[in-house]
Amino acid sequence: MDFTEEQLERYSRHIILADVGVEGQIAIMNSKVLVIGAGGLGSPVALYLAAAGVGRIGIVDADKVDLSNLQRQILHFTTNLHQNKVDSAEEKIRALNPDVQVTKYQEFALASNIGQIMEGYDFVIDGTDNFAAKFLINDACVLKGIPFSHGGVLRFDGQTMTVIPGKTACYRCVFGSPPPQGLVPTCSEAGILGAIAGMLGTIQAAECLKYVTRVGKLLTDSLLIFNAKTMDFKKIHLRRNPRCPICGDHPTITELKDEERPVCDI
Repeated sequence: MDFTEEQLERYSRHIILADVGVEGQIAIMNSKVLVIGAGGLGSPVALYLAAAGVGRIGIVDADKVDLSNLQRQILHFTTNLHQNKVDSAEEKIRALNPDVQVTKYQEFALASNIGQIMEGYDFVIDGTDNFAAKFLINDACVLKGIPFSHGGVLRFDGQTMTVIPGKTACYRCVFGSPPPQGLVPTCSEAGILGAIAGMLGTIQAAECLKYVTRVGKLLTDSLLIFNAKTMDFKKIHLRRNPRCPICGDHPTITELKDEERPVCDI
């Protein structure tokens, strides 16, 4: 493809980067990434992917902007209060980079629609706020063979891993099934330092861009966890579980189902 003069200048820091270059930037511009959740994690993810020039960004979120979101959800401003998050997200992405195509899904990701929503995307970002959604995203991505980045934050802590279906450990390999309701507090109950979401979302965006450009080593078969109070980062090495119910040798989960969801907005 031919770059315009404006694109050459906009993406110049990628183009002169030895491991990315022209071919890598073309790969980014041809990529299609689905971001599920336009909250604390999805906000930095969407902004960095848009800045990088990802060709198409899908945004899935059924909520409206609330005042309590603004402490960490940097896609949304005070002027966007009570606006649909997908509309607010589109506004910021287009203002940042008009090259990017935005596809909005003003709905919750559910077992009944997630497969159709994911169709045609190269990579998925899990920016959701509850275990039910995270297991659903994992299962849908595994069944459809779409790589994705898992992310979770609470209080001062964050965790993330990248999953390549059929090749690496998946979310269920590590966590099995959702914990009982009420066992793990939500961020509306326990709180979250706003910048933690930014830290983790930025890592997820980097993983996505690394996957698209085939640069570096992904966080596959690894769970990266950090605590911002101490700035301790630790990587736990994982292995695919042959007994995993979704990606194991004899899977028992062959269709998607919805779990009960707590109310919390990362």
